[in-house]
Amino acid sequence: MMQKKFKLFLDSDHHPKVLVVGDLILDEYIWGNVSRISPEAPVPILESRSENLALGGAANVANNLVALGCEVYLVGGIGQDEKGQKLIQLIRDRGINSDGVYRFIHRPTTSKIRILANHQQIMRIDKEDNRPVPEKNEKNFIDHINQIIPQMDGVICSDYQKGLLTPRILNAIISRAQNFKKPVIVDPKSQDFSDYKGATVITPNLKELQAAVPIKITTDEDLERAAEYLMSLTKADCLLVTRGKEGMTLFQNQEKPVEIPTVAQEVFDVTGAGDTVISVFGMSLFSQFDYQESASLANMAAGIVVGKIGTAVVTLKEINKFLQEEMMRTSNNILDLSELKQIISHAKSNNKSIVFTNGCFDLIHGGHIEFLQRAKALGDILIVGMNSDDSVRTLKGEGRPIKNETERSSILSAIKYVDYITIFNELTPEELIRNIRPDILVKGNDYTIEEVVGRDIVEGYGARVELVPIVEGLSTSNTVDKIRSNNET
Repeated sequence: MMQKKFKLFLDSDHHPKVLVVGDLILDEYIWGNVSRISPEAPVPILESRSENLALGGAANVANNLVALGCEVYLVGGIGQDEKGQKLIQLIRDRGINSDGVYRFIHRPTTSKIRILANHQQIMRIDKEDNRPVPEKNEKNFIDHINQIIPQMDGVICSDYQKGLLTPRILNAIISRAQNFKKPVIVDPKSQDFSDYKGATVITPNLKELQAAVPIKITTDEDLERAAEYLMSLTKADCLLVTRGKEGMTLFQNQEKPVEIPTVAQEVFDVTGAGDTVISVFGMSLFSQFDYQESASLANMAAGIVVGKIGTAVVTLKEINKFLQEEMMRTSNNILDLSELKQIISHAKSNNKSIVFTNGCFDLIHGGHIEFLQRAKALGDILIVGMNSDDSVRTLKGEGRPIKNETERSSILSAIKYVDYITIFNELTPEELIRNIRPDILVKGNDYTIEEVVGRDIVEGYGARVELVPIVEGLSTSNTVDKIRSNNET
């Protein structure tokens, strides 16, 4: 199970060593508000409030990996200018090894200035020289790459088409990595995917994929044919296609494509989301997660990062929290005890309070709804223990329940106040309470505290019993009696 495997990874001392090679970019942000139009021209006037710098391109991939606990070695180039000095200082401040970052004499530092008004990007200004780096620079990069790859757990190539990842450098990376059995992941920008031949994994978005194939992609079948074409061309083990709001599709040789739906709750800014995807995918793959597990974790991370503004990173803690909450968001809320105990374990590790109540819930009426609403208000998660058909029959006599346990649990699951339901066969919920260990045990105020089954159990470990008001005159027994009386007359 993903949650358990990720927890074991978190508890381990393994921190992958990752080599990141690619185009380094300085991201500059100018934040402000727009409330008026310039009298000089029909353009908005930004009232500047603040400015900040961030790592972009391959440097952002490295930054994401550091946030994930990896030991990161960066190879790339910057100009001999003020922006280059700022960028190298940011790299060093993050604890990223910069021995492979070289200064170009005749090239500027690549930079992107983003202007944001009221948290919305209104303009971007780019400064770059995207010509391929000269041969003498290629040799410096290749010498450093050849020296460091044997010490790494894996390599990520972040291609922004700014001239660093030339065919010669890519070939050197992939050949050296193959010799030492190190996986290579490529985030591509070139339309010629033959440049990436021999890479282990390639992670294009849908637009990049379309540009690289002689196939118009309009259907899932077209996408599958395009993926097969590129995997045949590159000999890659795996192709991970990011599809925006459609999520991701994972293609592996000789296996059926795997669809991974998006999990983003709110999208504020997609800046750098691709860097987060490849970073989390790489961290996972280099830590012995398989391709599908790595893609699922990367998809979760993308869902987290697009909820942030600006070039942002995702941490292991955030992914772990998302995994735990995902576990609790199971679409099926009618669970057996073993499934329920896993949910409860995750909930309590997130400091969620567990409320428990029980009953037959035969012929659910307005009194039940109000009772469950009040029970839910006492804590974070409401669990309902429901008597099985056999136990209802023993308690209530022949002719009961009116509705079977499948019908009763389905109706209960549709009530918004109920988080989870479990069915028990015993006449009392005592054994269930011992396993669930709720923080609050709830019954109606037609009971006294002393009459509540399980009170001694919950009070024994420091939890409590709550009695909530019930609607007088409404009960299943009264309803059943009324139905029978009407039938008799």
